[in-house]
Amino acid sequence: MTTTNQSLEWLLERLLEQTPGAHHALVLSRDGLKLCHTQGLGVDRADQLSAVAAGVQALAQSASMEFGDGSGGVRQSMTEFHGGLLFIVEAGEGAHLALLAEEDSDVGLVGHKLNELVEQLGPFLTAPPRRPGPDGRPA
Repeated sequence: MTTTNQSLEWLLERLLEQTPGAHHALVLSRDGLKLCHTQGLGVDRADQLSAVAAGVQALAQSASMEFGDGSGGVRQSMTEFHGGLLFIVEAGEGAHLALLAEEDSDVGLVGHKLNELVEQLGPFLTAPPRRPGPDGRPA
């Protein structure tokens, strides 16, 4: 990722402050690797949320391939569950931005705030695919 984690964490905290009902946010790679997250989200919960968000985006991409125009493009996903909302948007090449909010949050406002941040940072947020190193493990 080309943006420093510290500056990105500050921007994620600011996103929470400016988005009524938002509780937690994180940036993740397409394959589910947590890149950074807000302070209120512990490390273990951030790992869980990252895995869930990557899975949701993968399912949405499959649906897009099958029922969309075939490009596999997914702009955003939203999951409404008892007790909250999960928003996931593309945030640069190979990266996603996920946000958890209260179930009665204004979805239009949350989506707008997420897209606003992505427009500002998208070109700087990249998570290129991990390539195996000489020992076969991701480099």
